[in-house]
Amino acid sequence: MKKNTLVAALYGTVACFLLVAAPALAQDGPGSGGPTPNAPTAVPIDGGASILLASGVALGLKKLRDRRRAR
Repeated sequence: MKKNTLVAALYGTVACFLLVAAPALAQDGPGSGGPTPNAPTAVPIDGGASILLASGVALGLKKLRDRRRAR
């Protein structure tokens, strides 16, 4: 890869991270109320955890098959 292309890709990646991270650092102003103390937390762990678990099982099975073929 040419050096100019690598530098351009690096700058583009850094710019994307900065554009995504800036709204994440924003905070509510004073007196905005915030979350209620007894409100349940909405954490969407179902989809992401399922995908990670399935990919881990698939990787483990692949490693077992490769190990058996090597013997």
